[in-house]
Amino acid sequence: MPVQDDLGNVVKIPAKVRRVVSLVPSLTESVADTGLLVGATEWCTHPEGLDVTRVKGTKNPDVAKIVELQPDVVLANFEENREPDLQELREAGIAVWVTRIRTVEEAFQSLGRMFTEACRTGKPGWLAEAEAVWAEVRPERRRTAVVPIWRRPWMVVGSGTFTGDVLRRLGVDNLFEEHEERYPKVPVAEIAAMRPDLVVLPDEPYSFTADDGPECFPGLDTALVSGRLLTWYGPSLVQAPATLRAALGT
Repeated sequence: MPVQDDLGNVVKIPAKVRRVVSLVPSLTESVADTGLLVGATEWCTHPEGLDVTRVKGTKNPDVAKIVELQPDVVLANFEENREPDLQELREAGIAVWVTRIRTVEEAFQSLGRMFTEACRTGKPGWLAEAEAVWAEVRPERRRTAVVPIWRRPWMVVGSGTFTGDVLRRLGVDNLFEEHEERYPKVPVAEIAAMRPDLVVLPDEPYSFTADDGPECFPGLDTALVSGRLLTWYGPSLVQAPATLRAALGT
């Protein structure tokens, strides 16, 4: 039964899906309760205690092991996974469903289609709950921010990202939103010179902590936040607005 994924690729999904491999941590958490998941990457840390076969990382999946698992479909993402790896899976006869999520609204639409068309299940209750929660978000004030995601070298969130849209909806405007790159390398002195209202420091992909990060921005307000709440599109969308707003002061 051919359907199209988020990139417009025609994917032949069986009428009945019984086995799924996920190459994206947030998608792994999303489908974990369906009973279909048989494989995931080593970076897939949620839900805790997930007992499935590990197929290495998002950027270096063990294609041979995935093929051995005989999945009906492999779930991937245009940003998280490399096209050569996905093409190798397709050439092995595996159906690959690629998501493209750059906004909160795209998350709702993409996840809904992933469940109904790629996994052949109904939409989970948490997805409707997340939509309702985000529809009620009304920031009390707006703030500007820079969002470092790595150091040595310093990198920040740039244009067209899911993270940027999450922040915008919560009342925080990313000062690098108009940058030509999605994740540009920017010297720390340049970041500080922009004088944002807030420097947002997530705990992934780089694990910023109270002792590792804030000291680089003297005189600026910093906010340590959960990277999962800021960057993942899955069940975490339900709690993200309230928790992040408290941390961001909006």
